[in-house]
Amino acid sequence: MAQTLETLTRHSDTLTSIRGIVHTMKTLSAINAAPYEHAARSIEAYHQTILQGFAAFAYRTGGINLRQDDSLEHLVIVFGSDHGLCGNYNEVLAEEVRQHCEGQTTGKQRLLCIGAQMNDALDDLGLAPEAILLPPASADGIGRLAGDIVTRMDRFSQGQSLHHLAVTLAFTQRGDHGAREPVTRSLLPLAPSLLQREKHWDSRSLPDYSMEADALLSSLIRSHIFASVFRASAEAMVTENSARLALMQQAEQSVDERIEEVTGELRSVRQTEITNELMDVIIGFEALKKPRKPRNQPD
Repeated sequence: MAQTLETLTRHSDTLTSIRGIVHTMKTLSAINAAPYEHAARSIEAYHQTILQGFAAFAYRTGGINLRQDDSLEHLVIVFGSDHGLCGNYNEVLAEEVRQHCEGQTTGKQRLLCIGAQMNDALDDLGLAPEAILLPPASADGIGRLAGDIVTRMDRFSQGQSLHHLAVTLAFTQRGDHGAREPVTRSLLPLAPSLLQREKHWDSRSLPDYSMEADALLSSLIRSHIFASVFRASAEAMVTENSARLALMQQAEQSVDERIEEVTGELRSVRQTEITNELMDVIIGFEALKKPRKPRNQPD
């Protein structure tokens, strides 16, 4: 009995330590997600300004049509995680990327991967990225990562302008009611709607610019690319921490249930031990109450 009680006590102490670790990781995941959420909101406001710039450019120029080439090289940029403990976060996105790649029947396909865990998930599906980048360690690192990706896109374009390159962003975004969903978003070539002239301009002040049209368009495209990559990276970091938070909540609940079971077993063992000790005392007391036989008196 003593050995059983000692084992259960040790088990309970171990579970309590594990719960403390899980709770700490859950708290850190919630804290880590906040700066990335702020970064995603901030870049979205900036991106809206860029989109208004496209609308102003198209309004002044009367709209333009960029040449579409089906033989373009296709670059898929996949934003995953570098650390584990986030469930099937990377595997679900890797499957989305595989389906997207299978649907592309023209042009050469190339993959750029962010995150070692994401690379493993892609490798399991037979997809081999040409390069693996580290995700940002903080919200301040998102801009550096986005700049690095834009630089690599310049290399992939082989000296041509970026709108001659087909680029798709693959990442996990937030859905309704706390859900997460993998998505693939076409970044380049630009959507035709971006460069179509609006029939009416909402403001009384007509848009105008002093730059050369080609230089302005090139600047708008690069800003659009940077903002889109920045947002995808920030959204990926938010959902990664969200997935880790959800997993830690499940783990904490499981540990709590197990602690409750072990506590019940401990209570039962202690009660049994106390009952046995009381029985020993009672039996001993009853034995003392029995009258002793008188000794034979000597003649």
